[in-house]
Amino acid sequence: MLFAEATPSVKALVLMAPAGAMAAPLPCFEGSFSSATDLSSAAQCTPTESGFYAPTGGTQQAACSPGTVAPNVRMGVCDKCAAGTYQDEPGKLSCKPCEAGSFCPEAASAALPCHEGSYATATNLTSAAECTQTDPGHFAPTGSTHQTECSPGTVAPNASMGACNKCVAGTYQQEPGQLECKPCEQGSYCPEGSARPIGCPAGRFINVTGAADETACMLAPNGT
Repeated sequence: MLFAEATPSVKALVLMAPAGAMAAPLPCFEGSFSSATDLSSAAQCTPTESGFYAPTGGTQQAACSPGTVAPNVRMGVCDKCAAGTYQDEPGKLSCKPCEAGSFCPEAASAALPCHEGSYATATNLTSAAECTQTDPGHFAPTGSTHQTECSPGTVAPNASMGACNKCVAGTYQQEPGQLECKPCEQGSYCPEGSARPIGCPAGRFINVTGAADETACMLAPNGT
C-alpha cells in the first residue's frame, strides 16, 4: 500500500510490500539445472554429468558440442580442445591427439589435412604452417604422412608440389626423384611421360634429338 510520511521539510511516498509476499526465484548455479518448480534451495538443483554443461538457471543439461569437452561434473561451460587435439563427437570427456598428415587448431572438431605439397608424421600439429614442405623431386597429395619420389617419366622441379609433372613429349626421365627431363636421343622418340626413349622400327631412323612420336622416324634411303 502507499502512504505519505511527512517530515519537517519533505513529503515522500514509500512503497510497502503486501504482507506474505515472496522473494524472486533464484536461479540454479551454473553447472546445475532443474525442471522442477518446487525447489527450496540450490542444493536441490541437479549437477551436470561429465560431458555435459548447464549455464546459470538451466532447466536441463546439454552435451558438449564437437571441439569441446567436459571432463568434470558441475560444469557451466565446456572446455575447448587445445591446439594439437580435436574431438569429433558430442558429449565427450577428453580430446583426441591430432592425426598424422593433419593439423588441429584450438577447438577443432576434426583433424584438418595438410595441404597438398606438404606432409606430417607428428600427431600434435596446430596449424598448416607446421606441415613439412616436400623437397624438389618429390610430391605429397593432400593429407600425406610422408613425401614420395617422382616416378620415372615424371619430375618435380620445385618444392611443395602436390603431384609430379609428366615429361613433355620429346623428353624422358628414366630415374625416380628427378627435377628435370632429358631430350629424347637420336634414333628414338619419346611420347609424353616417357621413362625411356623408344627406338625407331627397323628400316627407319631419326638423326635429331627431341622426337615426340614415331612419325618422326624416316625411311632409310635405298641401299642403306
